[in-house]
Amino acid sequence: MNTPLLRIRIETAQDVVVARRRARDLAAGFGFSRLDQTRIASAVSEIARNAFEYAGGGEVSFGFDAACAPQAFEIVVRDRGQGLRELDAVLDGTWRSPGGMGVGIVGSRRLMDRFEIESTPQGTTVAMARYLPHERAALRGSELERVVNGVAALAPQADSLAEVQQQNRELVATLDELRERQEELARLTQELEATNRGVVALYAELDERAEELRRADLMKSRFLSNMSHELRTPLSSIRALANLLLNRLDGDLGTEQERQVKLILASAETLGETVDDLLDLAKIEAGKTEVSPAWFDPADLFAALRTMLMPLLATPHVSLEFASMAGLPRLYTDEPKLTQILRNFVSNALKYTERGQIRVGARLEAHGERIVFFVADSGIGIAPEHHTIIFEEFAQVQNRLQQRAKGTGLGLPLCRKLAALLDGQVGVESELGVGSTFYVELPVRLAGHARGTPADAAAADTAADAGGDASGARTSPGGAAS
Repeated sequence: MNTPLLRIRIETAQDVVVARRRARDLAAGFGFSRLDQTRIASAVSEIARNAFEYAGGGEVSFGFDAACAPQAFEIVVRDRGQGLRELDAVLDGTWRSPGGMGVGIVGSRRLMDRFEIESTPQGTTVAMARYLPHERAALRGSELERVVNGVAALAPQADSLAEVQQQNRELVATLDELRERQEELARLTQELEATNRGVVALYAELDERAEELRRADLMKSRFLSNMSHELRTPLSSIRALANLLLNRLDGDLGTEQERQVKLILASAETLGETVDDLLDLAKIEAGKTEVSPAWFDPADLFAALRTMLMPLLATPHVSLEFASMAGLPRLYTDEPKLTQILRNFVSNALKYTERGQIRVGARLEAHGERIVFFVADSGIGIAPEHHTIIFEEFAQVQNRLQQRAKGTGLGLPLCRKLAALLDGQVGVESELGVGSTFYVELPVRLAGHARGTPADAAAADTAADAGGDASGARTSPGGAAS
């Protein structure tokens, strides 16, 4: 206790009453509320009464701790009795005494912020404290002296009847305050129940909207799938008829007729690619796309890509180069899906690169656990604010080459979903007017699917090649994408 304030000897029952009054008066001077004043006075009264009844007397010391934060009103009650033999049982509330001993200690402990008790056969010391209210400014030396002097100036009164009347008034005030709090709690409970009803209704509405969205998404996927299948047959017929005409199976064509038939064939092939993309998207969204990983060499993948994509170069001002795959390990993933992603990247690069170079390469990352395939071009580039938009379905960035390089905006979204199926991700690094680098990052070994090792796969490939069994040969990465 930092600053002693007042000391009262407990020798008679009237001294207990005086200790209670002084505790209440000091609490009022320190700025405690009426309810807190009653709590402090009741705790002091109970502990002082125990000292008088069970130890034959004692002493109550009041003090003020100005050093702690927040500051505290401290009370220490000492007696010279025989101590409490069952102190632990008293404190945890399991002690039962015919005379009620221990009940006051447990109750007082609940009323105070700090409560410590030490009991020996030579006596018991109870130290308790109540922190000053947060809204109360810190007390300084002069203010503290003024409070103590004001309490000391009060005439000592030991009228038990007057104290009982004061306790009754405090009890009535406390009951009124409790009633107001109970009414406030009831009001808050009603508001909470109303809010809960609103939240339940909102959740029900959200569930309904989610179900509607799920049905709409399912209908969209079914529509895309059915439409794609329905369009494939007439498109195949158009391509077949156009090839028949170009091959002169039904007679010669004039120059203008040949040009028109080639336009028809090119349009049919473009529409066919769009239909394939729509069907792939619909299958992925419906969860019907299967991942079929296998071991393969990245060098074989690039060789097939080179064979497939070199004929697409339409201008001598653009070169397509493939980096060396030396030092890269064999991969275990879905080769056709990876081929489809890279083919889309290169096709976009060819569309939007008027002159310069397109470079396809790969590198290891994450200590050799992941591999990044990239397609870098020197084309028109993409502004930073459009880097995320281009991976959304049917989203296209307007540019000066838009009329020449037409598309539906499905290629990059399809790449993003295919990469997700392979536990990977796609991204872009681009600057407007400088060029773009599209990349796909994948695990070297697709988790949850791997069977065997790269050495086992290489041995199987060698055995298949030696046997000349065409049915056992590995699928070329240039084959049809899933």
